Amino acid sequence: MAKTNTTELLEALAAEIGENIYIDIAKWHLYLADAKLHNVVAEKFYRLITERNVNENRVIQVLESITVKIGGGRKELALIDLLPLQCQVNLVDILEKYQREF
Repeated sequence: MAKTNTTELLEALAAEIGENIYIDIAKWHLYLADAKLHNVVAEKFYRLITERNVNENRVIQVLESITVKIGGGRKELALIDLLPLQCQVNLVDILEKYQREF
């Protein structure tokens, strides 16, 4: 991959996150691309990738910092509270892959 262009890297990362990571609401899977969250998530993790600082603890910290509005904006939840554990693991794997190839 060896993506050096920031925009290209962010677009590829956002696409992969959007297609593979989902939030689970009452056993319904809403992929982050469909929820329009994939770009925000990719942007938040870009710095970790470029600093070669991706690890499970850092990923959890970032997921805790991303809020998702629900109920028409009446309430906000941390993204980590909406992701199943397997999606968290998959996200770490995706980020580690991009870190290796950066």
